[in-house]
Amino acid sequence: MKNRCVADDVKLGKDVFLANFVNLYGCTVGDETKIGSFVEIQKNAFIGRRCKISSHSFVCEGVHIADYCFIGHGVIFINDIFPRATNPDGSMQTDRDWKVIETHVEEYASIGSNVTVMAGVRIGKGAIVGAGSVVTKDVPSGEIWCGNPAVFLRKVG
Repeated sequence: MKNRCVADDVKLGKDVFLANFVNLYGCTVGDETKIGSFVEIQKNAFIGRRCKISSHSFVCEGVHIADYCFIGHGVIFINDIFPRATNPDGSMQTDRDWKVIETHVEEYASIGSNVTVMAGVRIGKGAIVGAGSVVTKDVPSGEIWCGNPAVFLRKVG
């Protein structure tokens, strides 16, 4: 794979498309999913079947994206509400010094470009998050949310 960094521990489904300049390690990607350029998917992240992860997106540890989801360009997921580089004594933090807060994106959800999704939220089935939004709380199934912070706009359809 030219210009791709795909670790040996990555589980790729059938017919997954990987653009150049992706970085995948310790994650699972379902069948027929398409991953654009400059996407990073970290360990213990899960991407379902027939998803599209657009370029420049970051899917961190603890993110679960179900089947048939759309992730726009430059979407950032966050898994730590109070990130720190060091402990109070000045020593560098390690994986043992913090806990991953999981985030879930349910089937058929769509997340617009340049959205930031805070740790611990659930984006419901068929929900849509408008471009540029910051998701700070759960988005119910079948609803459109947008803004900073994202708020209910209307029902889908």
